[in-house]
Amino acid sequence: MKILIVGSGGREHALGWKLAQSPLAPEIISTPGNPGLAALGRTFALKVEQAAEIAALAAREQVDLVVIGPESAAAAGLADHLKTLGVPCFGPSKAAAELEASKAFMKEFCVRHGVPTAEYKVFDDAIHAKAYLGGREPPFVIKADGLAAGKGVVIAETRAAADEAINEILFLRKFGAAGQRIVIEDFLPGEEASFFALCDGETAIPLIAAQDHKRAYDGDKGPNTGGMGAYSPAPIFTDTVRDQTMEQIILPTLRGMKAEGRPFVGVLFAGLMISADGPKLIEFNVRFGDPECQTLMRRMKSDLAPILLAAAKGELAQAPAIEWDARPAVTVVYAAQGYPDEPLTGSVIRGVERADAVENVVVFHAGTRTDDTGLLRAAGGRVLNVTAIGDTLQAAVNSAYAGVQVIDWPGGFCRRDIAWRALAT
Repeated sequence: MKILIVGSGGREHALGWKLAQSPLAPEIISTPGNPGLAALGRTFALKVEQAAEIAALAAREQVDLVVIGPESAAAAGLADHLKTLGVPCFGPSKAAAELEASKAFMKEFCVRHGVPTAEYKVFDDAIHAKAYLGGREPPFVIKADGLAAGKGVVIAETRAAADEAINEILFLRKFGAAGQRIVIEDFLPGEEASFFALCDGETAIPLIAAQDHKRAYDGDKGPNTGGMGAYSPAPIFTDTVRDQTMEQIILPTLRGMKAEGRPFVGVLFAGLMISADGPKLIEFNVRFGDPECQTLMRRMKSDLAPILLAAAKGELAQAPAIEWDARPAVTVVYAAQGYPDEPLTGSVIRGVERADAVENVVVFHAGTRTDDTGLLRAAGGRVLNVTAIGDTLQAAVNSAYAGVQVIDWPGGFCRRDIAWRALAT
């Protein structure tokens, strides 16, 4: 079996790491990959948005399965190109990927199909957006409509901060074309959780939940990021909440997407707010979360390869039940100074091998590159994902930070309070 992984982040390295353990002994190739993926197999220098070129590569390499990592590859129509060539693909079509590619579409879809979510309005001009805020109370949730690498959301605590966010998105184009429209929605109180389900267009299989840390700094301070760490399981996500999420959110979405001619294949990631009233949808993502995926891969005991292939072929109903390690897993994101606004790239990183040698620790590469002399350097905002598993959540946290401690990288920083919510209970 040969598997092509599309992407270059920690999520893709984690998927490759897990798939490489399959008894099917698959050959793992990736594009564009990173140093961690390069250790698993050949890499190719294609950007994830080059859908036609990647599809041609898959056909030329005679791969048995393509696994789409980032949302941008799905939104570029990679699955559609692969379908025309008869190559199985785990990932949604361009039409199905609109669940993430347009927050306005997602909200309108939820209304059409009765999926519980916050009240909202869509705007493409600042005057009407600000007027709408005049009759509402903070905090305000303001989102760029399009793809913004997980950073297109502003939670404004004051009216002045909300006005500034509207100006930055609509006037100054802080998020480029992703900010041609904005969605303003009511702030939902409660506790966030990330839930994942594998889908083949007809059938959905629940995975497990994790909890992400979006803010850049300890104590949930600072700007929103793509995620600074995660842990699984999330205590807030009980079996009851899981069942409610499947019945009220995942299954209605799967049925609705099929009815609208956009059958969803891949992993459906529901960002949830859990309150006394049950789960409500904050947003959909059409890929594994990053860094949540890293914790899921550490906890998954089943062979991932045949499960993803079954989803790609529309055969999930026949797939065996997925087994999970009961032990908690934690991911600490090691980011470049200046992230998320202007990360400083190029600094040298040493000691990753030492961290990998710490008991129960695995380091996944995210924004890294190897220079001509063999030195590992930072090449992005979120650079390394230090993951650990342990008999208790505290043990997993201790191991992850022990891994962080032995990495020699003055150019990096991380939050020191990952999993604080669960540890405080």
